Amino acid sequence: MKKLVKLLFAVVLTMSVSFGVNAQSLKIGHVDSAAIMEIMPERAKLEQDLQAYAAELQTEIQAMYAEYQNKVQDYQANQASMSNLIRQSKEKEIVDLEARIQEFQGSADLALQNKQMELITPLIEKVQNAVNAVGQEKGFAYILDKASGTVVFIGDNAIDITADVKKKLGL
Repeated sequence: MKKLVKLLFAVVLTMSVSFGVNAQSLKIGHVDSAAIMEIMPERAKLEQDLQAYAAELQTEIQAMYAEYQNKVQDYQANQASMSNLIRQSKEKEIVDLEARIQEFQGSADLALQNKQMELITPLIEKVQNAVNAVGQEKGFAYILDKASGTVVFIGDNAIDITADVKKKLGL
């Protein structure tokens, strides 16, 4: 029994020492990808394109809303002189237009989100490729991204590679 306890103690001691050595040689860095993306020259063009697309959608919504307002005003002004059949037809027309506006607004919101993802994906990939390259060049085991919100703690001896990634991107 004593031999088993000694053997078990030796195994635990050996494992803890080997884990300690591995943990000390593990190189971990962190990067702030959001800060990098904010200063990338492509960012300004991306924002301009997104704003132009949003303005185009907004113009269409405003035109639909103006049409809606005109129909409602016309209906209200002429309601007393309309026959029952024409009144019902105008009411249905107004309700249908209102539904089209709401449907278009929902579609426009989704289209704007899709356009944003379409425009930002190449930027994200470019930063990711630079992070991968710096990680390989510098021999990191892990690089944490401060922008993702998943970092719980960054110690004093953690290595910030943000400057290296900026340099890799020529920023």
